[in-house]
Amino acid sequence: MNAPALTRRSWLMAAAACCAVGAVAPTMAAPEPFAVLDPEQPQRWLRARLEALGTPRWLLFGEQHDADMHQRLHAWVVQALAEQGRLHALVIEMAERGHGTEGLAADSTEEAVRQALRWNESGWPWQRYGPMVMAAVRAGIPVWGGNLPRTEHARVMREAYWDQMLPTPAQEALLRAIDEGHCGQLPPTQWVPMARIQLARDDAMATTLRERSRVGQTTVLVAGQQHVRRDRGVPVHLQRHGAAADAPGVLVTVAMVSANHRQSAHEASVDAIWLTPATPSVDHCAVLRGSGN
Repeated sequence: MNAPALTRRSWLMAAAACCAVGAVAPTMAAPEPFAVLDPEQPQRWLRARLEALGTPRWLLFGEQHDADMHQRLHAWVVQALAEQGRLHALVIEMAERGHGTEGLAADSTEEAVRQALRWNESGWPWQRYGPMVMAAVRAGIPVWGGNLPRTEHARVMREAYWDQMLPTPAQEALLRAIDEGHCGQLPPTQWVPMARIQLARDDAMATTLRERSRVGQTTVLVAGQQHVRRDRGVPVHLQRHGAAADAPGVLVTVAMVSANHRQSAHEASVDAIWLTPATPSVDHCAVLRGSGN
C-alpha cells in the first residue's frame, strides 16, 4: 500500500523531534506511516523498525545519496538482519548487474570485494558504501549488483518499448522528475531517452531481486529514493514480471528522508518513511551550472 499524505503539521512536529537537542524519539514500533530516527539510540531504534516490518521477501530502501546517516543505516540493517538469520542477499544500485560477491570468503579483502563488484569509485565513493557491503560479506551474505550496465544505455535509449510501460500520469511525472533532476539543463528531446534508461535500470534491479530471493528470508535492495517508488520504480517491474509485489508481507518499501528534504516525501509512493536529521544544505543545481555551492 502507499503511504497516505502527511499533513504539514505532522511533518513539522516530526522534524522538530528529530533535530531538537536532546530529543529522543520512541524506540517502540509506531503505527504511523513514518518514523523519526532516535539520534540517541539509532541502532536500537532501527532494530525496532525492522521488527515492525517483519520478514518480507523483498525490503527496498530508497536513500539520499549525500546523506551519511542513510549509508550508516544501511550497514546496520545488514548487520541486524544477518545476525537474526533473516537476510538472504543484498542487491545494490551501486554496482552493475552481473557482478557479485558470491564465492568470496568472509575474510576477503576490501580490494577483492571491489574487484568482484567492478566497483565504480567515481560514481559511488567506497568510503560511503563500503561498510554496508563489507558487513554483508563478513556475515557470509552475497552482495549483487542490480544496476543496468552502462554498455546497454545506448541501446535502451533507442527502444520505444519502454514508453508504454507506465500509466500516462506516472510517465508524465517521471519526465518531470528527470527535468527537475537535471535542473532544467537537459534538452526536452532527451527526457524520453533518459526515462527509458531509468525504467530499464529499475527493471534490471527488479530482475535481480527476483533471481536472488528465497521464501522465508529477506532480500534487501539499496537504491535512490526514486527507484523504490511503488508507482513508477522497481515495484512496478516486480509486479509486471509476475511477482506478487502487492500481496501483504511480500514487499516493503522504505524511503529515508533527511529533515530538510522532507518535502520530497509528500509524493513518495512508499510503505514507510524514515525521517533522519538534516543534511548540509547544498545547491546541486548551482554546482551543475558551475556557479558555486
